[in-house]
Amino acid sequence: MRIVTHILGKALGLGWEEFTGCSRCDAAGVMVKAMNTQTSPITVVPTQVALEGGGFQIRRAFPVAGLSYFDPILLIDEMGPVNYGPGEAIGAPDHPHRGFETVTYIIEGAMEHEDSHGHRGALRPGDVQWMTAGAGVIHSEMPAADILRDGGRVHGFQIWVNLPKAQKLATPRYQEYASTSLPIVTGPGMWARVIAGELDGRRSPIETTVPTTMLHVKLDANARLSIPIAPGSNAIVHTIDGDGRIGDTPVADHHAALIPNAPAALELTSGPNGFEALVLAGMPLNEPVARYGPFVMNTNAEIEQAFRDYQAGRFGEIARAS
Repeated sequence: MRIVTHILGKALGLGWEEFTGCSRCDAAGVMVKAMNTQTSPITVVPTQVALEGGGFQIRRAFPVAGLSYFDPILLIDEMGPVNYGPGEAIGAPDHPHRGFETVTYIIEGAMEHEDSHGHRGALRPGDVQWMTAGAGVIHSEMPAADILRDGGRVHGFQIWVNLPKAQKLATPRYQEYASTSLPIVTGPGMWARVIAGELDGRRSPIETTVPTTMLHVKLDANARLSIPIAPGSNAIVHTIDGDGRIGDTPVADHHAALIPNAPAALELTSGPNGFEALVLAGMPLNEPVARYGPFVMNTNAEIEQAFRDYQAGRFGEIARAS
């Protein structure tokens, strides 16, 4: 990987520390311990402040030093929350992707996106975009015109989901759904938006390549929620606000809980100030992972080829009106 890191780092202006946005951290060894167990321990890791895109601040659960991914989830970035003044909002201008899926979920604010395959759209609160990068795209995600002009509060998530080897060079695909198309489940002291997968018989319209559940959950003070999990899945509970417990394990704000081979049901209990979280579960691929910056493949040779294809313009470019 040293050769790949040198080649890509020189060409894209990235180094591993620049990409992860963190220095050596307490998460060292977490992945090895978590991914090689037959039981269901819960490992809680802190999210780390980093800069992404054009320089906007995020809080990253992983990848960080010592924790590259949690199969099949490759990255979790919480964007904001941040309050921008007029003209201050920052996004992620043109950048490549290959070999995985990106999920953008907006909680507050608005973003506009476009790519080299001619897709364009806008995301408002509660909307989701599920992009299969596959063989490769050039993608841009920027603040909506009104946010850039007037300022405003922006908050959301970007998640990367790995693709199996057979699908890594698939034709790129977009799925984009407004908040009104995503099921809402409510009950005593709880609210949940079903971004992907199913909860309480309500299924999201998103078609996932890897069996994946993604829920935005809010619990009132001292409330409880049981979330069914498919057998064999790895699960993540990423706190957005407040604090709570997963079974007997406490999890606070700015932390993520990693649950390998998760139990048949995740039992969430909120604290006295309530609990808001993004809950994810996915079936592990158990395949080799080679990654550098915006490329995630199975071998270093495939990473080098991705870079050559990008340099040669094979990902295309975003067509914009002059």
